[in-house]
Amino acid sequence: AVKLAAGIEPKKLSNLYMTHLLKLQKDVPETFDRIKSATVAEVLKMTEAGDISLGMAKEILDEVAASGKAVADIVEEKGMKQVSDTGAIEAVIDKVLADNPKNLADYRSGKDKLFGFFVGQTMKALGGKANPKVVNDILIKKLKG
Repeated sequence: AVKLAAGIEPKKLSNLYMTHLLKLQKDVPETFDRIKSATVAEVLKMTEAGDISLGMAKEILDEVAASGKAVADIVEEKGMKQVSDTGAIEAVIDKVLADNPKNLADYRSGKDKLFGFFVGQTMKALGGKANPKVVNDILIKKLKG
């Protein structure tokens, strides 16, 4: 059973447990015990800090169950740390906007659905490792200009 660790939001733990840990326990019961409460807490704290996404958290837990490796080792080996550096993300967004002047003009003339295009291009340019919240926040500011 997973115990509530200090600093972990109960709802986030419950969601992870219901959406992923129960399935993982069913799929790999023979190795599921490699996932300790501290492991789940570490992964959730990393998601809350914006270091990894929830999708990455699930992938990390899968790997812990399969290999027994430490969370930090998995993150390092797979290059899973999200980019939250606003300067780096802003530079990429500036390039994406400069490279897509027609889409930018269309967005500013009311085609709001192009916001997803800009998010996608930014994420693609950063190898999918950008913190989506940071990308969205910066894009909103840039697109208003």
